[in-house]
Amino acid sequence: MQYRSKYTGVTSLLIGALSLLALACKKDDYKLPTPSDKLQNQAIKRTLGPNIVGQQIEFAYAMAILPGKGKLVSCTAEASIAGAAGTYMDNKSYFTNVNNSGADTGVVVGSPSVTSGTTTTVTYTVDTSAATLRYYYVIPEEARGKTVSIKFTAKSSNGETISTTMGPYNITRMDMKLNMKLSNKNMMYISIGDTAVYDSAGAAAHAGSIDLVYLYRSYTTSAFNHALVAPAADTTYLPGVNLPPGVNRTAKLLKVFNLQDHNLAPTEQYGNTFIDDVDFQSISLTGEPNFAINLKQGAGVWVETADGKYRAYIYFNAVANAGTATVSMKRYALANGK
Repeated sequence: MQYRSKYTGVTSLLIGALSLLALACKKDDYKLPTPSDKLQNQAIKRTLGPNIVGQQIEFAYAMAILPGKGKLVSCTAEASIAGAAGTYMDNKSYFTNVNNSGADTGVVVGSPSVTSGTTTTVTYTVDTSAATLRYYYVIPEEARGKTVSIKFTAKSSNGETISTTMGPYNITRMDMKLNMKLSNKNMMYISIGDTAVYDSAGAAAHAGSIDLVYLYRSYTTSAFNHALVAPAADTTYLPGVNLPPGVNRTAKLLKVFNLQDHNLAPTEQYGNTFIDDVDFQSISLTGEPNFAINLKQGAGVWVETADGKYRAYIYFNAVANAGTATVSMKRYALANGK
């Protein structure tokens, strides 16, 4: 699934811009809008892509009141499901520094945020009538496969309160594991179920969960190179490999190129392409082989485990012809797994 939207930041809040504008039928009828004399607010979600357990969702929450009407007192974010450890609200207000290449610049406006249960609060410690704060919600395990909403509330010194609610946002069922190190002579046994890599001793201890073997072979007669191969594959595709006792599972593999998921390959050159739950649900690996050879940096492999419990996408972040590779994985638990 591809997300093509671009983030356009809220770096400051102009009170007049928050008032409703009347659309005139004729140019002669247009009048400048009158700024509201009430407490105003606006929020946006800054992060793109699927919402994955353990990852952050970042918001910008802007609030303002006419200086003659009062000052900001506090800002609160209340989540429908309590965030995991690391959830907080930045106590700096950010604006775009036009003299510094448009960089975000933060100014401390309140005490460090306090989180209690589902609620995170910043109390203002300076006299200000306008601010934009960042809120970082770390997705907890409890939210997997559910939806999460965030209610933002601002209070001013004249007793006014205003709120806006963001969401609900779908939280994915899939997991993600980044930058796993593979070695042709050591860490070469991959478990999709464990999202882990093992050496020979570790593979023997977890024999029932080993799905793939990583290996590198350089031949002048064929293009083998970097490969992912199921232990049960024909030995032609496991040259020189002595499998640990009990490592004998098969799998279905589909090799692809030019599918650089932005979570797994977080560089600007790959834009905003993300693999989401729906991609794991819709892809069919029926009839695919149990090996994938001649893999390179930037290649990916879709995998389905023999027991039908998991599908995964394994992306090759980096390879070396000394027989090593760095890979990242997204994994999805199938509801109808055996």
